[in-house]
Amino acid sequence: MVERLLRSRYPVRALLGVERRFRELSAELDGVDVPGYVTSAETMADVVGFHLNRGILAVADRPVPPPSVEDVIGGARVLAVLEGVGDHENLGALFRNAAALGVDGILLGAGCSDPLYRRSVRVSMGHVLRVPFATFGSWPGDLDLLRENGFRVAALTPRADSVSLRELRDGTPGKVALMLGAEGPGLTEAAITAADVAVRIPMPEGVDSLNVATAAAIAFYETRPPLS
Repeated sequence: MVERLLRSRYPVRALLGVERRFRELSAELDGVDVPGYVTSAETMADVVGFHLNRGILAVADRPVPPPSVEDVIGGARVLAVLEGVGDHENLGALFRNAAALGVDGILLGAGCSDPLYRRSVRVSMGHVLRVPFATFGSWPGDLDLLRENGFRVAALTPRADSVSLRELRDGTPGKVALMLGAEGPGLTEAAITAADVAVRIPMPEGVDSLNVATAAAIAFYETRPPLS
């Protein structure tokens, strides 16, 4: 994940690691003008509180100013919009899925955790550092910004009156924003009402939902533009 951090927009402040890892990262560190502190694996374990098998740590600053919603929207074709996703593992898995399946950015509505929380970064395999994200200032009112920029806002919900995901794909040749809610309660009624269309993943009788990161992966795959 340190390699992804070095390639990201987050300015690295310093590194701490064992000599072997500094040697292995010599190409990536070429031209990186920050302090690098070499220590033993035992000292690192004392500092961190557990054995760190990757052998190197980095600390970085958040971008100032942080990316805006408009920054994330610009040039995007597929976006994920999250409401109430407070579980750090689900959030990290969502970012990993978004990176793997060509989602251009993630927008955070009310009640979402910080994607840069350590557990989310780890579960995402560092892809929170790659996928652009921003936080809405007004929820769900700022969804209008997506429509103004040509996006169709689709709310994922198991409601019986929603259209199937493939109907959405076949009927939406342009830009789409896929809105997902928290594990368990899902999207609020206000969020679903603010969307352009309610969408479901068809499932056999007796099964009404999936883990939010799993549902997101299916939706991302079905709606992404062709990858070269």
